[in-house]
Parts: sequence; C-alpha cells; structure tokens
Amino acid sequence: MNYLIAVISDRLKAEEAYSSLANNNIPIKELSILGEGYQSADDFGLIQPNEAAETRSRRLSYWLIPFGFAAGYFFNVLTQIQIIAGTNPIFNHILGGVFGAVAGALGALLVGGAVGWTIGSGDALAYRNRLNAGKYLIVAQGTEKMVEQATRILRQFDPENIQGYTAPTEA
Repeated sequence: MNYLIAVISDRLKAEEAYSSLANNNIPIKELSILGEGYQSADDFGLIQPNEAAETRSRRLSYWLIPFGFAAGYFFNVLTQIQIIAGTNPIFNHILGGVFGAVAGALGALLVGGAVGWTIGSGDALAYRNRLNAGKYLIVAQGTEKMVEQATRILRQFDPENIQGYTAPTEA
C-alpha cells in the first residue's frame, strides 16, 4: 500500500484540496483529512511516540537485565568487593548481580526509551506536532499510480510538506 501525506496550513485550503482530489477520480474512501474538526492522529492510527519508546525499552530489557545480573555477579566474584561487610561471599555476589540487573534495567529504560522516542515513531511525531500547531494533513492511500496522480493535484495547493510512503509488505 502506498501513502501520500500532505501538510496544509489552513482548513479552507485543506477542504479545497480534498474536494479537488475527489473530483479527479480519487476514491473518497482512500482519502482522509486529519486536523481540528476531522480525524485525529489517534483515530487515523499514527503511532504514539510513547508507545514506540515503551516497546523498545521492554524489548531491550529482555536481554539487558539478565546480562546486567551476570555482569554484576561476575564482577563481584572477580574483584571480591564486600558490599556488606561480614556477610557470606555468595550473598555479596548475588547483591552485585542485583545491582547489575538494576543498571541493565535503567539502561533499557533510558536508551530504549530515547531511541523509541526519537526514531521509533518515524515521522509520526512530526505530523502530530503539525496537527497540534493547527495544521491539516491530507492522506491518500492506494496504488502507486493513484498516489502519483494525487501528488500532482496536491502540489497545486502549495502544501508545506508532501511525503510519499510505501507500507512494508507482510510476509
């Protein structure tokens, strides 16, 4: 599936562009307007950056926490550091592993979250910001030929930004 997203600065221009697309044989069911009074980003399905960050953090924690535990445990075994003086060495090793696991969890939270926030949501964050600024998005989806036709029509309305996407095919 191919997508075309155009950012239009005001409502009247967006409505005019939508009407022009519909009048030029672009199926209405393949068109959407996002903005105040129309579909929201959530209704349309633009990914939430917070969800992308949470997903990346969770995936990263699956291997960072056990790795952190093992690293903390073996670091304590090698250095023989007494975390709590006068206790069994095994307890100190396990406590070192727990500290390593906590460090791994913190790393997953910070790094996974930062990456998910910045690149995990793709262009969705930029489009959400434009919607929050009172702008409108016109989205056309369909065949490559239809998207090319929609691009030619939308360029007449001098959009702030126009971007085409191809959704990955599912195997």
